[in-house]
Amino acid sequence: MKIIKSCLVSLICFICLTTTIESQNRAIDSLENALIIHKEKDTTRVNNLDHLSFLYYRKDIDKAKEYIERADELAKELNYAKGIGNATYMRAVVEMVQSNFDLSIEYFEEAAKIYEENNLIKSMTGCYNGLGIIYSHLSDYEQSTMYYEKALQLEEEVGVKRNIPNYIINIGSNQMKTGQYAEALTSFEKSLELYTDLNHTLGIANSLKNMALIYKTQGNYPLSLEYNNKALVLAEKIQDSTGISNSLNNISILYKIQGHYDKSLELLEKSLTIQERLKNRSRVAGIKTNIGSIYIEKEDNTTAIKYLNEALEINREISDKSQQAESLNNLGYIYVTLKKYEDAYNYYNEAKNINIEIDNQEGISLSNLGIADCYMEQKKYDKALPHILRSFEISKKLDLLDHQKDAYKFLSIIYENNGDYKNAYKNHKQFKIINDSLFNTENTEKFTQLEYEHKYKQALDSASIRELKLTKTVQATSQDLQKSQRNYLWAIIGVLLVSILLGAIIFYQKLRHVKAKTQNIIMEQKLLRSQMTPHFIFNSLSVLQGMILNKEEKKSVHYLSKFSKLLRITLENSRDKTVSLSQELAAVQDYLTLQNLENEAYKCTILVEDSIDVELFEVPPMLIQPFVENAIEHAFVNQSDDRKIDIRLTYLDKKLVCTITDNGIGINYKCEHKNNGKKSLATTITSERLKVLSKDFKMEGSVTIEDRQKFNETGTRVTLVIPHKLVLG
Repeated sequence: MKIIKSCLVSLICFICLTTTIESQNRAIDSLENALIIHKEKDTTRVNNLDHLSFLYYRKDIDKAKEYIERADELAKELNYAKGIGNATYMRAVVEMVQSNFDLSIEYFEEAAKIYEENNLIKSMTGCYNGLGIIYSHLSDYEQSTMYYEKALQLEEEVGVKRNIPNYIINIGSNQMKTGQYAEALTSFEKSLELYTDLNHTLGIANSLKNMALIYKTQGNYPLSLEYNNKALVLAEKIQDSTGISNSLNNISILYKIQGHYDKSLELLEKSLTIQERLKNRSRVAGIKTNIGSIYIEKEDNTTAIKYLNEALEINREISDKSQQAESLNNLGYIYVTLKKYEDAYNYYNEAKNINIEIDNQEGISLSNLGIADCYMEQKKYDKALPHILRSFEISKKLDLLDHQKDAYKFLSIIYENNGDYKNAYKNHKQFKIINDSLFNTENTEKFTQLEYEHKYKQALDSASIRELKLTKTVQATSQDLQKSQRNYLWAIIGVLLVSILLGAIIFYQKLRHVKAKTQNIIMEQKLLRSQMTPHFIFNSLSVLQGMILNKEEKKSVHYLSKFSKLLRITLENSRDKTVSLSQELAAVQDYLTLQNLENEAYKCTILVEDSIDVELFEVPPMLIQPFVENAIEHAFVNQSDDRKIDIRLTYLDKKLVCTITDNGIGINYKCEHKNNGKKSLATTITSERLKVLSKDFKMEGSVTIEDRQKFNETGTRVTLVIPHKLVLG
């Protein structure tokens, strides 16, 4: 079963890797290009800045802060409530990443208030989730889970499914920290399933990482390493610095358990460098605690104490009680080895009290073992015994094999000292069994093999007895079987004939489907090849040639750069069935910029109504640009100045409508003078394409061209109803 699960996880990782890294980098490039092109101080620019701050906060905290400040400043200038709320929310996220929890709570609560006052209910869920994360860091798991469940409930009410696995995985994390491992594993498996359905690579990596933590805690080190490695690969592919650091830290612990201390230190140093760059003090403290524990194993107590005290100081500053207890447990262990038993007892006891306060069952078990160890070293067995039994009780309940191993070892020593050699041997035997299961894979596999062979032999013996009983029954029924064989034969022949007939029908249907699909692809390719006309390319190259002949080097290089960028975008978009609306508008803006690069011949505007988030809409590529090109080529005959082209996008009744208007001569004039039929060609091509797209998207798509004379205005208006997909996030 575990092999099957492992294969499924590998398949999941492979499917999601390429899509996510490419889409994330393209999103950043697209948004940064949009900022360069779209210089208007409007809500679209605020939203772009906000998206960039979100994409950068796990990779480059300083870059994220820069975009937050720019977004907030412009949002306040425009009095744009959603933008102000988003900037405040991202401030909270950045402060949380840097472990400034008090300030982060203030920002989350302020953002939630802004969202609530402006009826932006969906955005409030992010604030609740952030508060849940902070209270989890503060070891207030009850308060934390309350916020996660509040976010989950609100998300389900508004009908947004994309963020639901985030809350499930966070609830699972709290369950894991309070020792509810079975419930936590169920939560992580559920989140993994939902993230996979959403192709959410970061979520898949986080689910795998958390599952690996549970397997490590329960002593299944090979499976823990496998899941951690898969999470690390995913994090590296999507360049998630936080995820890379976390996976390196988790893998280092497994190497430490196996005794590979230098390899463990190497991974921890890499992880620490990343977290120091991200300024995440909580993670820095956790890694320093782990480094300290490595130096304990290397018997370098001076260095170990240095790292552990540094970690303890940070954890006290940020009120991370869970990590405080971990640092104290490690310090207790050092002072036991130094035979400073009173100091050791104080550290262990303080850790135990903290773990009881935050209900960290694993931590309570470990602190009790530490106190027991302190007494065992002083041969105070009576005082050690209650702590051993308490740890043993918890470790049996939570399936903590490593803790059970130490408890059996201590009990064996106590029984031997008391002269109870039978129980001493019994406990020592249990200690050996668990120790071998944790550290000797070969013995475990041999044990499993012997157990299987024993069960298989028992099954064979039982089968032999049953065979004797069945022989008479078989002989008695053989004659009846011979009579029925002929009937079975005719039945099989009939089934085969029906199967052949059905197979032929299915093959024919599939052949028709493939043929229709191929015809659609051929048609789509022809339509896409028509998007950038040879006329435009020839004119562009002619302009470039003129610049070169006139020795306008800087100007020609700039023009060539813009032209090559437009060609690249056109070729990239033509490979995709859909692109984000922001990419489509960026391509149009690049085209208009290129047309105006020689001189400001056209005044062009692109307006997107506030209700449209250009990152959430996916549309067929290169639908708008041909009509813009058509207007530039044909609308302004004998009109040398005051040339205007306006592009406006609206969203009403679930229809994405784009209108392209110019103040040129109008379509009626062009029809009367028979302007080579180029306008009708663009219209015909796009109309045919929209018919195909309407079927694919299962929604209306159309193009309408009108002379603005009927509105007592000058020029032409093109109305495009664009088929689209709305990606909720």
